[in-house]
Amino acid sequence: MKPAPVSYHRASSVRDAVALLTSLGEEAKVIAGGQSLVPMMSFRLARPEHLVDITRIPGLDTLEVVGDELHIGALVTHQAVLESDVVRGSRGHRVVATTMRHVGHLPIRTRGTVGGSIAHADGSAEWPLLAVLLGARVVVEGSSGEREIPAAELFYGLYTTSIEPDEIVVRVIFPAATGETGFAEHGLRHGDFALASAGVVLPSSPGATDARVVVSGAAPAPTRLPHAEAALAADADEDRLRRAVTQDLDDLEVDDDYQRDLVTGMVTRAVQEARQS
Repeated sequence: MKPAPVSYHRASSVRDAVALLTSLGEEAKVIAGGQSLVPMMSFRLARPEHLVDITRIPGLDTLEVVGDELHIGALVTHQAVLESDVVRGSRGHRVVATTMRHVGHLPIRTRGTVGGSIAHADGSAEWPLLAVLLGARVVVEGSSGEREIPAAELFYGLYTTSIEPDEIVVRVIFPAATGETGFAEHGLRHGDFALASAGVVLPSSPGATDARVVVSGAAPAPTRLPHAEAALAADADEDRLRRAVTQDLDDLEVDDDYQRDLVTGMVTRAVQEARQS
């Protein structure tokens, strides 16, 4: 299929993009790499009347570590993160680079952007999960100015965020992980959408309560598993960890046995990777 007719607008600055979104209203969509939006438009699952192209806006492609936080501009591509010595060299952000290996195929990673994935909020995508896992803050700018949205308050559900129609993602700020990290994902084929995935941050020290377990495939948006986090804080073995994940899935009312097994398997695999780091 082909997309429905759409008007194209190229923004020259963040302020220009915000002005366009404000004037065009809720029928306008921001486009950058287009790896999520264009396929949905082709199948007419999305039918915006206007596209606001932000790819020529200067300053949105920066990638740097500031203090112990990783700042990623909205236009930075998945492949740029994967290949970044800055990211790989930051121990607290290594999971960000290693997770990028799971994002689609090379052409998708080369064009798809971090800001686009965050704003699109596909529940199976890697960036929303990483944002929740590391407690990222998403910086957006709109007609009311700039603001930061904690990842925990950003994702409401599948393709649904707290970003306002006149706001664009400017950058994403990732704090460093406090402990060793791991990530695991399962799809039908390499590069396919994940059926289930999990990211973990182990406790920073014995008895610490800063462990994190975040999964996709158990709810429409990335979801923390508090029972599994408590099990990691107690240095639980694999059997106890699996029982804890089962409790979390019961709480989330995940009824499908296959999906429960997938999510549980991804959590245990991610924990194994973290413990071997």
